[in-house]
Amino acid sequence: MLEQTWVREHTPGDGTFYILSGFANYNGGVRFYPVFKNHVEKGGRLVAFFGGSTAQNLTSQQVVEELLGCGAEVNVINRKRILHAKCYGVRDSVGQKLVVSSGNFTGPGMSQNIEAALALDRDSTAKMRFSWDDLVSQMRRQRWEIYQPTLTDRTAPAWKLLYDEIGGPVTLDTSQEVTLVVTLGHHDTARIQAEPGDEEGKGSQYIWLSRDCYDFFPPLTIRNTRGIKATFSALVKVRYVDLGVEDPEVRVTFEAENNLDFRFGTGKLRYTRLADEGDLAAISRIGEAEYELRIIRQSAPQFAALSAYAINFIGHRGKRFGYLPNHEFERIMGVQLGKGSGFVKTAAGV
Repeated sequence: MLEQTWVREHTPGDGTFYILSGFANYNGGVRFYPVFKNHVEKGGRLVAFFGGSTAQNLTSQQVVEELLGCGAEVNVINRKRILHAKCYGVRDSVGQKLVVSSGNFTGPGMSQNIEAALALDRDSTAKMRFSWDDLVSQMRRQRWEIYQPTLTDRTAPAWKLLYDEIGGPVTLDTSQEVTLVVTLGHHDTARIQAEPGDEEGKGSQYIWLSRDCYDFFPPLTIRNTRGIKATFSALVKVRYVDLGVEDPEVRVTFEAENNLDFRFGTGKLRYTRLADEGDLAAISRIGEAEYELRIIRQSAPQFAALSAYAINFIGHRGKRFGYLPNHEFERIMGVQLGKGSGFVKTAAGV
């Protein structure tokens, strides 16, 4: 719905985008940051309202900083109990569009949670006399504490209402303690099956993942410095269980302006012949930025049980993915996650 509202059915630079959400984090907007920046650079506006609190993790410093960098006007309303609505939309020269949703502007709200949403087109909003200008005007008239952070003064009170996704104490939520299972295709395994020196072995080794993985990775705050198409990355630690090695800096990248997919670096698998097309990769999140990777061969007794969780398709070539709780993965595999003793630490690399 948001892609239709802000991308497919909109002319960049025309009118104002609106975001209204009680919660927000960096990965909630990672799909749209280049869209927002392009819209503002071409003369458009972006207005956002988020919840803020000194005691609760409602909205992060990182998402606000990125939106301000896109040229947005960001408003932070003190206290969650005041702001709980989630509305998104646009007012442009053609009319007004409104998306009312239960999904917050967060990674889970934008991708993994089961949310309800209603999209109202321009005809519908006209008939009901909905106006974004009126909504924003009425919000500003309330006796709420509304702050507008800026990038020039990071000591202002507004920043005290925002939490730090990276530098602060972050505890992995139980809902994020999951294992991603994904079927491996030719592009995933060609370099794994190659011999040193083969043409097939050249290039970066990675596993291609779905675009719907925003909530499975830490904040993707590393922007690309080369190329003209925006990418967003994070560095994570991966334990290659089958190899008995640990890589402290594996890059996971979201291709925001290319294929809109995730690429999970797995350089240690190159030339190992450990996985073939049709096998499964099981990636278990055991910490905020820590993962365990296992290859499940098609001949393995656990293959059928784990493959049943891969119910979502990626692309049109039969590649599938899905999630299961870590405790269920432990039961099926007969293992205990997070036992890192015996792993050999290796130099970082893709």
